[in-house]
Amino acid sequence: MEYYQIKNCIFSGIYKNVYQSAWLEYTRIKRRSKRTVYVRSKYFKKDKIFLNIFWGHLKQKSKFERRRRLKFYGCAIKLIEKSMISPISKDNPNNQDEILHRFVGKVNNRLFIIQIKENKRTDRKDLISVFPWRE
Repeated sequence: MEYYQIKNCIFSGIYKNVYQSAWLEYTRIKRRSKRTVYVRSKYFKKDKIFLNIFWGHLKQKSKFERRRRLKFYGCAIKLIEKSMISPISKDNPNNQDEILHRFVGKVNNRLFIIQIKENKRTDRKDLISVFPWRE
């Protein structure tokens, strides 16, 4: 399995500290865009990857699971912006109009995965989730 190596960018601390760090990263990106928050992906030829769905998805999780995922939020943004390694892509089994892309990254000898949903009709890409690999 190929992965993109990232320098140390894991957020640490209790839930409050991790959430604040991730939210600061999000607001830093939000200031750059006028309407919907996005980052540009090197792999998708500088296409926009929208970040709003991730925060809605995160609210459905428990506090423990949120902290576990938010620790890798900064790494996920760097992975989206800089990685040219091809993802594991497959059609969404729940919706045939979507493709799910899974990118693998490595930071401090820990693997993590980000999942991006691409709409086939509109070519819109959204960050869905970030999570550590079998922790």
